[in-house]
Amino acid sequence: QVQLVESGGGFVQAGGSLRLSCAASGGTFSIYTLGWFRQAPGKEREFVAGIMWSSGSTFFADSVKGRFTISREYAKNTVWLQMNSLKAEDTAVYYCASSPDISTIPGGYDYWGQGTQVTVSS
Repeated sequence: QVQLVESGGGFVQAGGSLRLSCAASGGTFSIYTLGWFRQAPGKEREFVAGIMWSSGSTFFADSVKGRFTISREYAKNTVWLQMNSLKAEDTAVYYCASSPDISTIPGGYDYWGQGTQVTVSS
């Protein structure tokens, strides 16, 4: 099993920045991709960004391209999501998740963190 713990959420004004972190432990050898998803009230969980664990290759949802970056420190089993130029519509609970494959859908991920709230005021 893989355990994932997110941190770094909070409250920020539009145009501001936040950095989320996700610390992985346990069966990290099974991780192929670490992804970030978000879920706003009344909406479905949606893909935000992903990073391939070994290669570091990244991929993003169109809605965050150019504003968010994802990176990882392999030795510390930690992934960061740097969020810049935040908008009110970025408000959501953000989840870190691990996948044994490469995927942009929630069903492609088998382990999830508890989530961290990001609130952007307009």
